Parts: sequence; C-alpha cells; structure tokens
Amino acid sequence: MFNAITHSQIYVLDQDQALDFYVGKLGLEVNADVDMGFMRWLTVSVPGHPDRQVLLEKPGPPAMSEETAEQVRELLTKGALGSALILTTDDCRGTYETLLARGVEFTDEPTERPYGIDCGLRDPFGNHLRFTQPKPKS
Repeated sequence: MFNAITHSQIYVLDQDQALDFYVGKLGLEVNADVDMGFMRWLTVSVPGHPDRQVLLEKPGPPAMSEETAEQVRELLTKGALGSALILTTDDCRGTYETLLARGVEFTDEPTERPYGIDCGLRDPFGNHLRFTQPKPKS
C-alpha cells in the first residue's frame, strides 16, 4: 500500500521567524515556499534529503476556524500540543555546542541513553524537538 512518509506538519506562529530558526539556526533547508493565496505552504528538510519534509504551518483558516486557531496557538505557546521533531546527528555534543552558540534554547543537555546520546530543545513557538546520535550497531 504505502511506501513512504513524505511530509509531517508542525504549527508555528510566524513563518518568517520559523525560517530564521529552522534554516538559520538549525541548518535545515527550504524545500517549498509557496503563496497559495489562502495559506503559505512552507516546508523544510535536512539538507540533501528532500524526500522527508516538515510543513511549518500557521494555525488558521481554511484548515480551522479562527476560534479553534486561537486555542491551538494558546496550546502551542504552552508547549502542550505534543508536537515533536526528532533529528539525528553524528555528533550530538558537537551539534549541541554549535546550536548553543547560535542562541538555541535547550531543555535537556546531551545525555547518554540506551539508544545513543540525545538532547532536547524548543523552537520559538513551544514545539519540542530532540536530536540523537544513535548508538553504533554492533
């Protein structure tokens, strides 16, 4: 039946600010930035991997009423949506230091886990993100 997941979505409050964070600080690249009239279709991905994109979507019409959008925005800023993006890296501690120097706010420092080394951060809107250095397979 299915053979891939091509897009995931997270809510952001300001797409220009999201670009600054996801591209300018995290180093992702823009795949699409299209004004569709009723919405801006803005996707990013890990450089060289356009097969898996993240839609940075503003909550609002036409997907939801303005009343619902306001509730989503409130939950987002509280970090209560449960949205998560998990990335991998070859060097968790080095990536942590680089992003820390770029002003990224971390919620968890790099920590040894059964599956590798990972850490947590939040984007400027309240979304939870993690990146992991997977444990080498033996």
